[in-house]
Amino acid sequence: TLLTGLRNQPSISLGHLLPEGTPTLLIPALILIETTSLLIRPLALGVRLTANLTAGHLLIQLISTATIALIPTLPAASLLTLLVLFLLTILEVAVAIIQAYVFVLLLSLYLQENI
Repeated sequence: TLLTGLRNQPSISLGHLLPEGTPTLLIPALILIETTSLLIRPLALGVRLTANLTAGHLLIQLISTATIALIPTLPAASLLTLLVLFLLTILEVAVAIIQAYVFVLLLSLYLQENI
């Protein structure tokens, strides 16, 4: 998107890299920092989404393993952990929907800034 913005509106795209009133001495450093920020944003979004989904899946795996381990020894406790597992699955679906919404919202904001 940065390349598309540079091709279609070069002065506006380059204007995002440098705030108004920047001292001349800081211009190269700020351009480097802003360019790095633009390149890291999509990566940070992906890492955030992956970490949240992985944490939820690990928690579901741990509780399901506990449920299976409790079935032979404590059937009543295994039913309780099964209920917790079901509620956690519903929570994970809700979290996945919210994560997808936030991902798309932030990605669209980043794209809108550069085009």
